[in-house]
Amino acid sequence: MKYLPQFLLLLLLAGCASPPYVYQYIPGRTAILQDGIAIAPPAAPPDVQIAVAAGNRIAGMPYVYGAGHTSAEFDTAYDCSGSTSFVLRAAGLLDSPMPSGAFRHYGESGPGDWITIYARRGHVFMVIAGLRFDTGWTGGESRGPRWTTRSRPTDGTVQRHPENL
Repeated sequence: MKYLPQFLLLLLLAGCASPPYVYQYIPGRTAILQDGIAIAPPAAPPDVQIAVAAGNRIAGMPYVYGAGHTSAEFDTAYDCSGSTSFVLRAAGLLDSPMPSGAFRHYGESGPGDWITIYARRGHVFMVIAGLRFDTGWTGGESRGPRWTTRSRPTDGTVQRHPENL
């Protein structure tokens, strides 16, 4: 943190801003993205392996506001919180789907070692093993859940993570 401008450091310490998600490849800790599919690092914990596989199942599905919140195992489309809920539920890290704002209180505070959720009112996305899983900010409108290495701003979000991950 010593390289952050002093005003940004003060905002972070005051809880007024989140640092932007910036993609950075770390050998052995970062999933690989190949043709839109994430490949989890072999050393990743089992819950992370399952979360990556779940994200792969719905990557490329269409975006529909409010979709992905059913109790069914699989839906035909997903919004941001529906896709985040699907991935966490598949890994056994969430009991039932939640709206985006509720993720601001999910799990434990701060970034995780393997999974970090960036939540604010109106949007949520997650970073799993270094790859962003998101329905938006891809250079256009929401297109549905996708993996990306593209960085994004995180203004107004809080960082949360599943316990022990």
